[in-house]
Amino acid sequence: MELTPRLLEQFVVLAEEQHFGHAARRLSMSQPPLSQAIQRLERGLGVLLLERTSRGVRLTVAGAAFAADAKRVLEAQEAAVARVRRISKGVEGTVRLGYVSSLGYWHLPRLLAVAARELPGVRLDVRQRSSAELCEQVRQGVADLALVRLPVSDLAGLEVREAAEESTVLAVPCDHPLAGAGSVPLARLRDEEFVTAAQPAMPRIGALIEDACRKAGFELRTRAQAEDLTSMLGYTAAGVCVCFVPERVAALGHPMIRFVAIEGGDRLVTTVAALSRPNADPAVATLLELMERHRPEIEGPATVHPRGTPTRRTVVTR
Repeated sequence: MELTPRLLEQFVVLAEEQHFGHAARRLSMSQPPLSQAIQRLERGLGVLLLERTSRGVRLTVAGAAFAADAKRVLEAQEAAVARVRRISKGVEGTVRLGYVSSLGYWHLPRLLAVAARELPGVRLDVRQRSSAELCEQVRQGVADLALVRLPVSDLAGLEVREAAEESTVLAVPCDHPLAGAGSVPLARLRDEEFVTAAQPAMPRIGALIEDACRKAGFELRTRAQAEDLTSMLGYTAAGVCVCFVPERVAALGHPMIRFVAIEGGDRLVTTVAALSRPNADPAVATLLELMERHRPEIEGPATVHPRGTPTRRTVVTR
């Protein structure tokens, strides 16, 4: 005997109505086929589920237990169907989201807030890695989506979507001569010592900054290197050296650091990008669409303004 969803539904409705005629009307069928179906069910189970009376039916102890279990089975089936449809539409599921450390201060929290509000059925499992690691993880399917800062060395086989633009600013100790400046030209920094990102962490962004300094007429003087932004800020807070950081970091503030805009800062604009595999899962596609729709909220306003309003341009083309 096959316990089909229709047969279970028929028994559950009959158990609720305790009357064949009433149950048949709810099921949009005639009474004889319903009676025959319940008889087949009882024979197949080898259990008496109902006691027939002149006024209707009464559940046996076994019938009451079976009705409760059958109802749970039907509800579970309905929930499973609804869930798989939500997953296919990209409004439910899990997205493994990677990000580089410099995006954990501003863009990631804002994206998480938007996703929690707009896509409550989508769970984001986040991880911090270097750009190179994230590219490889997305390619191999270890991560579904990655937020990186362009330029990145190897984007082969990946879909790249621009998510935000961000200028670079100067971070100096509180007692530094430039701490009170509204902005500073790059050429003014020729005698400063910098803490820079270690080569494996952000190789091409480091090259971008070094190239901008050369165009301003000097070579960047590196006093120390650090693996992540937190360590770079640590050196600066200690008064050892200065560093270049994304402007959104300034929004968080730091009791031992001041942030200064770079004049002509369009030469040091980076692009935040979302990397995914082609033909991404529905939840990833939905999240990418959400990021595009809410880009102004995720990107946010500039936090450090140089004198005047430089024309901003993206330094990376895709």
